[in-house]
Amino acid sequence: MNKRSLTLTRRRALLGVAFILPWLLGFLFLFAIPLVQSVKFSFNELIIAPGGYELMNVGWKNFNDALFVDANFNRILTDSVAAMLVDVPLILFFSLFAATLLNQKFKGRGFARAVFFLPVILASGAIASAEAAGLINLVGNSEAAKEVGDAQSGVDILSMVIMLDEAGMPRWFIDYIIEAVMRIYEIIRSSGVQILIFLAALQSVPAAMYEVAKMEGATPYESFWKITFPMVSPLILTNAIYTIIDSFTDSPVTQTIFATAFQTQNFGLSAAMSWLYTLVVGVLLLIVGVLISRKVFYYN
Repeated sequence: MNKRSLTLTRRRALLGVAFILPWLLGFLFLFAIPLVQSVKFSFNELIIAPGGYELMNVGWKNFNDALFVDANFNRILTDSVAAMLVDVPLILFFSLFAATLLNQKFKGRGFARAVFFLPVILASGAIASAEAAGLINLVGNSEAAKEVGDAQSGVDILSMVIMLDEAGMPRWFIDYIIEAVMRIYEIIRSSGVQILIFLAALQSVPAAMYEVAKMEGATPYESFWKITFPMVSPLILTNAIYTIIDSFTDSPVTQTIFATAFQTQNFGLSAAMSWLYTLVVGVLLLIVGVLISRKVFYYN
């Protein structure tokens, strides 16, 4: 009996399922139950009892308290969203710029790539925990830290403002650039994964395209905007979504939610804050995904 062979589309679909299967199993067995419990907590008041806990239904009270009663949650959430809107374009621009430089052929390229990814390792949970426990010291003594701070503050911001202003740049753009310069280390620290993703995208661009463009007399500037940028545009969407989610990982919002649950013991209010925060992030991801996906170019 002849068996019908799988089509290419079905094989690709099965391969996609195989890739997401570990995450799907982890979600079902590790994450689904706490997710349902958090929904229950958000509509109840959790009372600690000798044998465990009891739930008393309070309806939408926790959500009302989070939005209209709590003095800090709205402000912290708004500030976090505003900071994210400022950081995401800066991180994407710097990541693509750094990946383009690191994709060039030069001596010590491997070491340079490792240097750009080093902040990601230093900011990891294991390193941070070891530093907090006193096992390692990444900063050094206070005098060394002060010297580093004095060196960073040596940037001539006034001259930069005057130069940009004389170039005819609008005031909001000047403020944006100055903000980026003042927070350059934070931007670099948050760009390691994005640089790797962009670097992988740049290495997948067929070299024949650049050769043809060079034969046609295209400049490197034209090659970047006509070849490089469209070819990496799908990864711009990926990095934008990743950066938005990563910006809330250890933000003041998550710290407030944690403190509400484990310091004030108000688990119902904390769960409501978590779902409000999830809703805001979900809406932002939807808007960004729709806007960027319209400009994405897929090469077949």
